[in-house]
Amino acid sequence: MRHITGDSRQQVTLLPDTLDDYVDEDHPVRVIDAFVDTLDIKALGFSKAETQVMGRKPYHPGDLLKLYIYGYLNQTRSSRRLEKECHRNLELLWLLRRLAPDFKTIADFRKDNGEAVRGASRAFIQFCRQADLLTGRLVAIDGSKFKAAASKDSVTMRAQLPEQRQRIDKMIDRYL
Repeated sequence: MRHITGDSRQQVTLLPDTLDDYVDEDHPVRVIDAFVDTLDIKALGFSKAETQVMGRKPYHPGDLLKLYIYGYLNQTRSSRRLEKECHRNLELLWLLRRLAPDFKTIADFRKDNGEAVRGASRAFIQFCRQADLLTGRLVAIDGSKFKAAASKDSVTMRAQLPEQRQRIDKMIDRYL
């Protein structure tokens, strides 16, 4: 019987593979990495952005934000599941540079930095608008039939935007 076989697990290679070889140049984790690296973590208000002289070193909030964003993009919201993925997912190994925070650290990051995560989300939306990724000019429909409902009451006017933002912030608070 002839089957394709993998490499021996005990085989030592002359030039070991790097993690960078496992993540394509146009992979979304590279966008997450580049975006979070451009943010001013301290100005957004992330806790532990400035470290204390004494005590154990904390994880950088930027690294935990990368993990948080990756988890939501890949529909992995559980802190315990994210902890597990940090040990086995090559994309996360690359993104976090082999860091593997435990579930409690991930959960505390979410709990302690809700407002800062909101600020980072707003910065990401602004980034997408500046890069012309959110133009509102193109609508894609998958073949489903929709009934239009564009009355004056359903259209948001410029004066109604602050109220709508408050409603959205409340929905985000409930979700978090």
